[in-house]
Amino acid sequence: MPIAPNFTSILSKDWEINFTQCAPNGYLKYTDLCNILQLTAAAHSEIGGISFLDMQQFNQAWVLSRMRVEISKLPKWGDLVTVKTWINSLENSRSVRALEMHVNGEKIVGSETFWAVFNTKTRRPEGLALPFDHFELYPEERATQEGFSKINFNHEKEIVFEKTVFLSDLDIVNHVNNVKYLEWCLDLVDEKLILNQAVKSFEMNFLKELSLKDEVIIHENISENETIFSITKEDKNCYALQLNWR
Repeated sequence: MPIAPNFTSILSKDWEINFTQCAPNGYLKYTDLCNILQLTAAAHSEIGGISFLDMQQFNQAWVLSRMRVEISKLPKWGDLVTVKTWINSLENSRSVRALEMHVNGEKIVGSETFWAVFNTKTRRPEGLALPFDHFELYPEERATQEGFSKINFNHEKEIVFEKTVFLSDLDIVNHVNNVKYLEWCLDLVDEKLILNQAVKSFEMNFLKELSLKDEVIIHENISENETIFSITKEDKNCYALQLNWR
């Protein structure tokens, strides 16, 4: 699609929180929070002419490589939230995108995301084939208090779950959707921590893609202020999640 007439380098989009997106406490699930953030990023790329459909002309897609989310509180069922997004950096095959969620003018979530251009046939990263000079960049406008950190998942850890990848885990790029990794791990957390909104922030690293019928192992390391999950396939790290507690 061509660049939309209403294209701007900073996009604000409203979303109403519905009951299917909420946990039993009536507040937005962390997984659906990530979905809303990514749908907003997708909407911005669509009006900017670098959407999934645009990139598929060149067998390309954006894939999420890293994501940090800082949360002061979660929206609840019926809230109208505004998600604002802009690009910090965009060059060749990589981009850092900022996102913020607001309710009634109050910022409640900030997120920093790192994206890579991925060839959906060769399954390798490559330079973006579409023009992107019309996007103004805002390298100094950060959405989070802290930037990406190195998740140390090499501490002593225990195996907590083994899983086979099913069709319902896959997305349009034909690999496990990034939010699915988060869902798998959060299902293994004490539900009281989730329902009491004890998550202050979390960070995810996506290291290797997973495909249909892959057999994976989920590992966990718990300390006082954080819990780290890692997912491996054949002893190779595919994903890491660090949950930081209040």
